[in-house]
Formats: sequence, C-alpha cells, structure tokens
Amino acid sequence: MTNRQIVARSATALVSLCAVALATAAVAQEKFPALLRGHAFIPALTLVPAPADAPASLGISGKYTGQGGREDQLGTIEGTSFLSAPEAARTTGINLPFEGQPVQGFSGIKSLGDGEFVGTSDNGFGSKANSPDAILLVHRIKPDWSTGEVELLETIFLHDPDKVLPFHIVNEATDSRYLTGEDLDIESIQPIGDRLWFGDEFGPHLIATDGQGRVAAFFDTEVDGEVVRSPDNHGVRMPSVPGEVDFEVRRSRGFEGMAASPDGKLLYPLLEGPLWLAETGEWESQDGREYLRILEFNVEQGAFTGRAWKYLLEENGNNIGDFNMVDAQTGLIIERDSGEGDPGLACPGDPQPGCFNTPAQFKRIYKIDFSQADADGFVKKVGYIDLMDIDDPKGEARLGGGGGKFTFPFVTIEDVDVVDEQHIIVANDNNLPFSSGRTIGENDANEFILLEVPELLSAR
Repeated sequence: MTNRQIVARSATALVSLCAVALATAAVAQEKFPALLRGHAFIPALTLVPAPADAPASLGISGKYTGQGGREDQLGTIEGTSFLSAPEAARTTGINLPFEGQPVQGFSGIKSLGDGEFVGTSDNGFGSKANSPDAILLVHRIKPDWSTGEVELLETIFLHDPDKVLPFHIVNEATDSRYLTGEDLDIESIQPIGDRLWFGDEFGPHLIATDGQGRVAAFFDTEVDGEVVRSPDNHGVRMPSVPGEVDFEVRRSRGFEGMAASPDGKLLYPLLEGPLWLAETGEWESQDGREYLRILEFNVEQGAFTGRAWKYLLEENGNNIGDFNMVDAQTGLIIERDSGEGDPGLACPGDPQPGCFNTPAQFKRIYKIDFSQADADGFVKKVGYIDLMDIDDPKGEARLGGGGGKFTFPFVTIEDVDVVDEQHIIVANDNNLPFSSGRTIGENDANEFILLEVPELLSAR
C-alpha cells in the first residue's frame, strides 16, 4: 500500500467517523433526573361488589381463568406471574375466582385537579376469553402522599343500555347491559366536558360515555382513510378452512395510550404496536426499527381528521404504556420492555421460582414534541427519565427502595400524567393475580408514585 493510498484511506475513515458522530449527536437523547416525592398504593386484593342490578354471574369474577374451563369455587385457581416459565412458575399468593370485582390493573390515568385522579381498570384478566365476568370499571381516586393510602372516592361501571355498541355483548339479554372484558379492553381515558372518552385495545375503537359510564358514542379506527382492525375486532371472523385472516393491528396492540389537547377539542390515540403492511408482509418500520402511529380525532366532529404522527421505538418489541400531553405541543409517553423484577435478582441460569427469569431493564418516560416532527412525521424525542433509576434521598419509598434509590420494575407501567409544573404521577397495572415484579411470591400492589421532574417538563 502506498503512502497516497494510506492517506486516502485514513481520510475516508475520518469522514466516516465524523458522519457517525454527527448522526449519533443528532439522535442523542438527554436523560433527566427523577426524584421520588410520594409513594402510595392500593393493596393487590382490593375488591368492590358488583352493582345491585347486575346479573348474578358478575358477583364472582375470574371463573374462566383456569386451564380446565369454568371454575365456580372461590380461591381454587392459583395465581402465577405470566412472565414466569411454565416449568418454574412464580406464584403470586392470590388465588381465583374472587367474590366481587377487583380494583386492579390501572391502565390509564388523568388528573382532575385538587389531588384527585380518574383511572381505568384493565379489561379483567388479560384476554377476551378469560374476562367475561370482569366488569369494565373506572375509579376516581385520591392518593394521600403523607400516609401512603389511596382513597377510592367512586367506582363507575360501564354499561350500554341504549345499545350503542354495534356488536353482541356478554350481557346482551339484560336491561343494564354491563360491559365486560370480553366486550372491550379500555386502556386509556380522557374526561372532556360531561363525557369520558376511552381508547379500546380490542377493536381498536374509541368509545364515549357519560359521567356515569353509560355508552354514548362508538367509533371505528381509521388510518389514512381506511378502517383498521385487530384479530379481536367484532368484525373479524375466523375462516371456515385454514387460511389468512385480514387484519392490520396485532392482538393486544390497539389503543394503549390516548392524550387530549389542553382545550379538549382533539384526542391523540396511540397504537401500541406497528401496523401490518400487506404489500410488504412486514410490520411498519424505518431502517429496521418499528414505529407506532399517533392519530388525531376531532371530538366535536366525531371523526378522525386524517392527520397522524409516528413514534419510533427505541427497541423492537418495546411497548408503550400511556400518553398524556404536557402542553399543546409536547407530551409524555411511557416506553417499556416486557420484563419484571429487580435485575439484581435475575436467575443465574435456567428459570427458577425464586428469581426473575425476565428482569426489568428498559422502563422510561419520554417527552415528545409534535412541533419538531421531521418531514416523515416522526415526533422528536426530547429526552427521558429512567424509572429504574429514581433518586430517593429521603426514603419516601414504602415498597422497595433503599440506599437512596428506587425502581419501578413492573412489566406493565401504564399510567402517567402531569400534576403540576414540577411533578408527574406514574402508576402500574398489577395484572391481578398474574404479576409479581416487586417481591417474589407476592402479587404487585397498585402503586402510585409522585416524581419531581422539572427538567423533563421544561425541556424542548
């Protein structure tokens, strides 16, 4: 190799290194600190009775969660973490069925002011098949950060007596027509005026109710002017012979988070997974990285506007947990992996009941900016906080924590909203009785944390 060749190759390498450095700088995201300022929780096994006018079948929940079919005897189905390996199941210490309806699985939250919040319970026990006796619930709550208790101010049961939903529901033949986790999976909530708006994961759909949970409106989801559906959509039918079924949204990847504009005129439902592209036979991605669609819905017109943005996942397979706006242009999105538990208690080899076989690693809250979206519609990720690295110098943690640090090591962290100019609230979905990320052998509680994050909230 001649000196000229060496110089030319060195120059080429230098240019390449500079290009990489510039590209890295362009996508670099700043990590902001998070300080624990409050910690409160609802014990895992907290139940409320079904409404007096509900059918008797709703008096006991969880009857369809076992492997052997229906089970009516209370406490006979053992709860285990759904992330534990079958050969080394980690029990959660709570058994099904339950007498009453569980106050569990907070999957969306919104501040009402004065320290009160409204939140949705998950669809029940994780799927359409096992949740026909789990009523869809909304709770108005008030955490007391000084005592660690959470006051349950009101429980609202969703129902459809006016037959607004265009499909058969479990309680079709009743007057009250209470909705269950076989009918819908409400994962996000926005109170606007005298209505509650919900993002549904099954359809995916948007649903509006009055303040007491009575269904008032129902909307299919449109992307680029076309209706998109998941395998759990009421309009999707299995073929009579083996073959493909036409859908665009992966199961359990419908609307997980849904923000609202500060004036309440627009909703921003966010799909949890990428859309399927039939023409390419692949999930939507850019340069190998999957992205999610943030859609825009006009509340007054009752229609999707056609505008949309894209949210680029940090790692393929990550999920989002919730989405709420900070102001008219910026918002907070939970992005997380599918692990649970302290990485320090990871199984050293094969899965064992006394360790975490899939420990938590990636649990972040990103701030995004619509106004800085690029030409392809990708929102800017301004920065993030790491929920596995929360400062707790004053020992505010009531569960977990120690040594001035606190982690939120849950598989499903599904609640975030702004409390004020310096604080946000974050909460988990405890998947009763199928999650054990805080303490091995115990089902997770419904934990609520108050985080001081002024740098994140003011970042641009």
